[in-house]
Amino acid sequence: METPVTKPSSVLYASLAASPPRIESADGNYLFTDDGASIFDASGGAAVACIGHNNSRVKRAVANQLDKISYCFSPWFSTSAYENLAQYLTASTNGEMEKVFVVGSGAEAVEAALKMARQYYLELPEPQPQRCRFIARDRSYHGNTLGSLSLSGHKARRTPFEPLLSQQFSHVSPCYAYRGKKQGEGDDQYTSRLAQELEDEFQRVGPSKVCGFVAETVAGLTLGGVAATPGYLKAMKEVCDRHGALFILDEAGMGRTGTLHAWEQEGVVPHLQTVAKGLGAGYAAIGALMVHKDVVDVFSKGSKAFVHFQTYHGHPLACAAAYEVQQVIKDEDLVSNCHKMGEYLGRLLSKRLGSHHNVGDVRGRGLLWGVELVKDKATKTPFPAQDKIAPAIHAAGLSKFSISLIPGGGVADGTHGDVMVITPAYNINEADAQLIVEKAALAIEHVLGPARPSRL
Repeated sequence: METPVTKPSSVLYASLAASPPRIESADGNYLFTDDGASIFDASGGAAVACIGHNNSRVKRAVANQLDKISYCFSPWFSTSAYENLAQYLTASTNGEMEKVFVVGSGAEAVEAALKMARQYYLELPEPQPQRCRFIARDRSYHGNTLGSLSLSGHKARRTPFEPLLSQQFSHVSPCYAYRGKKQGEGDDQYTSRLAQELEDEFQRVGPSKVCGFVAETVAGLTLGGVAATPGYLKAMKEVCDRHGALFILDEAGMGRTGTLHAWEQEGVVPHLQTVAKGLGAGYAAIGALMVHKDVVDVFSKGSKAFVHFQTYHGHPLACAAAYEVQQVIKDEDLVSNCHKMGEYLGRLLSKRLGSHHNVGDVRGRGLLWGVELVKDKATKTPFPAQDKIAPAIHAAGLSKFSISLIPGGGVADGTHGDVMVITPAYNINEADAQLIVEKAALAIEHVLGPARPSRL
């Protein structure tokens, strides 16, 4: 009997030299491959599958929407699915964010935010057409389209395309206490120094030219679960307010950090907010731009039109899926579970890995956690990028310990520095958290060895 010939894949994978495991099905926290293996999904893909896989309520909602209408062009028509999702999102902010523009991804939401910020200054009673610049942060990530990549401070992803990127974007330091704080510097001093750096950048490019400052409320993969120091975002907003610029937050989580909107914990409200990953939980490709009532008011008194649309914006199937995802999160009280299980997961990670000689920092908020890996713990010296430590741990997790984690690189300086990020579903329990930590630790120890006993 002849062995069947396997045709090469026609898919353009991330690496042309490798073929990823083929997932045939998924249920709950598990992915099932075509060769019968089961993998615990502790990453939710890219922190997306936040209510687990194969949820019957969401599947039913999508099927019901298919029986009604699968597509119409949103500039011409509306649907109940779009209206319901937008109403839910605005209500979730107590009306602070008054309008919602639904798109197909986080990057599209960021593109829409950049355009809206620019148009906002043209809509003012006394227009400010000179405003065309944006300030973001180093080692940030806002998407891979040319506009969102121009905004991003992710060196490795930017470098091949630098000649194509806009020069209207500049970057300041991230709020990254593990590496950014000076010896003996407290949170207040550190925050003040970063606020002054933002002020200095406004002055350098011209305060009247800046449309806005854009930041991730809690930094994701590019820094690895880094929450801002107390008062940081409030201080950044004060700089923006001083110069009449918009304060724009890029949030992917929708509940992951322990509140539905991460800014609720920070004492600030953004002028523009983008959301994606946790909005649709992977059941549909979706992102959204949420617009503060003050910005809406300017448009209402001006042209009354946002000069932007996309073929699939406001897609009924995506909206129906996302709305039901949000109802599952609400009905099952999963935001509270993110807070409760996040604290438990953090304690387990610190206890199991905190003493490892190559673990420099364990940090996070809610169910977004990062474990930063260093060559030398005392000096915080990162491993060289060519060692590919995080990718090796990710590969070991998949092949040897049946767990999916997220590997990140460049956290130390944009090129070097490894981090493993853990972003499980919002509905995990204590047993799941214990399993995640043990398997993650085994994958790290497989590559870096077990913790060495401390010297006397």
